[in-house]
Amino acid sequence: MSINEVFPNPTVKEVIFQIRFPSLFIIESKIGEFQLKIMKEFPESALLYRRQLVFVDMGVEAKLEDIQSELDKQSMKKIWQFKSQNKVQLNVLFDSLNITSKHHKTYNNISSKDRFRDTIEFALKNFFEVISIPIINRIGLRYVDECPIKSKTNEWFKKWYNSVFPLHRFNLEEAEEMVFKTVIKKDKNHLIYLESLEKTEDNYYLKLDFDGFAMNIDPKDCLKVTDDLHNLISDEYEKTIKEPVKEYMRKERSVK
Repeated sequence: MSINEVFPNPTVKEVIFQIRFPSLFIIESKIGEFQLKIMKEFPESALLYRRQLVFVDMGVEAKLEDIQSELDKQSMKKIWQFKSQNKVQLNVLFDSLNITSKHHKTYNNISSKDRFRDTIEFALKNFFEVISIPIINRIGLRYVDECPIKSKTNEWFKKWYNSVFPLHRFNLEEAEEMVFKTVIKKDKNHLIYLESLEKTEDNYYLKLDFDGFAMNIDPKDCLKVTDDLHNLISDEYEKTIKEPVKEYMRKERSVK
């Protein structure tokens, strides 16, 4: 059962939504129309270039300057980037759209006016109105949580987390690093579950990385599939944490 509470101090640090589709060269001519539709919610914009690895076959007679010219043309990938006032980031590429948020505290809780699902719906609605896409190759929804470890002992850790770490064999106090990863399939959806012991300066924390995805989706079903992915992730998250973690999240975050 999914958690239906909005916490003032959630462990989630980042949530990412993405759709991938076949490369559409028409996007460049339509991006201005899309920008106008979303400008009220995403007023900041920029055109970025990302260098990518490219292999060029120019033949044995090619000159060095010809090869360099071809590399310059092919090795830069355009990214149209839009940001909201709360720094939610929306990126459009020739073959994908992704939204990254470090702001949202809930996906679709009815008691909150600031839901990540609404942002996804807004972006997709306006994108599909401008650009007709027959098939979505992949939909992904990813949550990255950083969970506190206040005492690096087996006894304390087991009170807070239902972890998959083999603590019966490897004592947490002696561990400098622990990592567990699995990929599962439930019906038509997939989930990559990653659990790791991480350290920042002198403090350890439990990192939970949930990456849900589905393949070959009709665009009209995007939100429904995303809802299913969220429920899959939420169920696994609730299985991993225990009541002390919920109590921790109910407390307002201290401002340093």
